[in-house]
Amino acid sequence: MKKIFKIIIKKIAKFSTTILGTNRVGRYFMEHLAKSIFNRKMKINYKDFDLSFYVPNRLIKYRLDTFYSKEPETLNWIEKFNKDSIFWDIGANIGLYSCFATKVKNCNVYAFEPSVFNLEMLTKNIFLNKLSEKIKVISFPLTDKLSETEFKMTMTDWGGSTSTFGEDYKYDGSKIEKEFNYRTVGLSLDECLSNLKIKQPDYIKIDVDGIEHLILKGGEHTLSKTKSVLIEVDENFELQVTKTKEYLTKAGFSLKEKLHSDFIEKSKFKTIFNQIWVKE
Repeated sequence: MKKIFKIIIKKIAKFSTTILGTNRVGRYFMEHLAKSIFNRKMKINYKDFDLSFYVPNRLIKYRLDTFYSKEPETLNWIEKFNKDSIFWDIGANIGLYSCFATKVKNCNVYAFEPSVFNLEMLTKNIFLNKLSEKIKVISFPLTDKLSETEFKMTMTDWGGSTSTFGEDYKYDGSKIEKEFNYRTVGLSLDECLSNLKIKQPDYIKIDVDGIEHLILKGGEHTLSKTKSVLIEVDENFELQVTKTKEYLTKAGFSLKEKLHSDFIEKSKFKTIFNQIWVKE
């Protein structure tokens, strides 16, 4: 029933925009309606500060509604950062954790996000929260070495996830069904330091839905000077599990804990955990 209702709504919307688009008044109305939807905002209250984000669709509203419940371990990890630290947020999406880290710990953040759709939201949210001096946006995808290949996406929605660079699998190792793709250049962690000349991170979060271990592979020098890493791992994806442990152990890290929320435990993603690695 729900699926039928969605189909009906889409057809009504398509018919309405077709009719409205035939005259100047209709086009003017549609432009202002779209602008109004696109500029909707929502505020998050956390302890003694507020953050505001643009909410143009249901997916982003979902991300904001579940900000406290979906990944509380990530919020707790960030709250333990030293003040004024360097934080690399790899898979920044719309900037929730980049903005949070800057507000809570006055971090200097490098927000890595290659999706052209999420980049728009990310930059607008940084500007909205007056954090343009503290958060730098890196639009290159990360991988194990400098390469030019396809960035594949399963959706084109603002706030979307499940994409991959240069591979054919997603977060659980299964084949990715792409809806959209384009060719671009990817870099390794170490090449970001040597080629882009950005600052060495104290903390790194990696959530890119599948190639986390490849990113670690290209970061031997970077990881040697990093204090802690939070990385998303699906325990059903054996290659990812094995290689993540191999590269982080080699870099001198120990697994402190692996966590996911009750929210995740009750979902289809219950085999996914945020692993927190530290140096003793």
